[in-house]
Amino acid sequence: MSGHSKWATIKHKKGAADKARGKLFAKIARQLEVAARQGGADLGSNASLRTVVQKAKAAQMTNDAIDRAVKRGAGLSEGGNFESIMYEGYAPGGVAMLVETLTDNRNRTGGEVRNIFSKLGGSMAEPGAVGWQFSRKGVILLEGGGDEDSVMMSALDAGAEDVVADGSGWRVTCEAADVYDVKASLEAGGLKVASAESTMVSSTTIEVSDPETAKKILRIMEALEDNDDVQDVFANFDISDEIMEAVG
Repeated sequence: MSGHSKWATIKHKKGAADKARGKLFAKIARQLEVAARQGGADLGSNASLRTVVQKAKAAQMTNDAIDRAVKRGAGLSEGGNFESIMYEGYAPGGVAMLVETLTDNRNRTGGEVRNIFSKLGGSMAEPGAVGWQFSRKGVILLEGGGDEDSVMMSALDAGAEDVVADGSGWRVTCEAADVYDVKASLEAGGLKVASAESTMVSSTTIEVSDPETAKKILRIMEALEDNDDVQDVFANFDISDEIMEAVG
């Protein structure tokens, strides 16, 4: 397991995701607004909005909160004017990072992201220096063992592209837009899903074996995700479970 999926699992184990539920809902609401503004409020014709709505429901956001955000985005009620900006940078150890933001003030957001990198030992990168190695995919982590052939068959039947062993479980990849449909199919087949997300997956990974470097990387991840304008942070680190447990 590596990068963003590893980080998501650690946060889940620590209970950090529950503590930050209010912040998570605010970020998802902003994503709903932007998706509705760009493609309209009809889920049937707006695939991006449909994916964000599925994400909102998976996070247990209420239908009323979802509807309010969609209406703001579609212009049916007053809302903000956000633009999507992707920042690129490096964490200690040469780890590549993408920082996905939705902001109504690019100068403020750019300055805050730059400050986090420089303050915590990282550095900003020029556009394209990092992004070329990432592509958007759906990633689903399954808990428990099980027979490889049966897990593989169930995942492929559900629409997955690939399945690989990941610690004591399995890592399933699929098209980003299909991640929540694949998740539902896997759960209907009796498999236990630990997490499911649309994420940016790097074609290369950097193994981090030094605990201090790992701690610095995770500190940057946490500081960036704590920023209201930052929607997600993607990285290409590979840190062993032992080190993650030690520094988590």
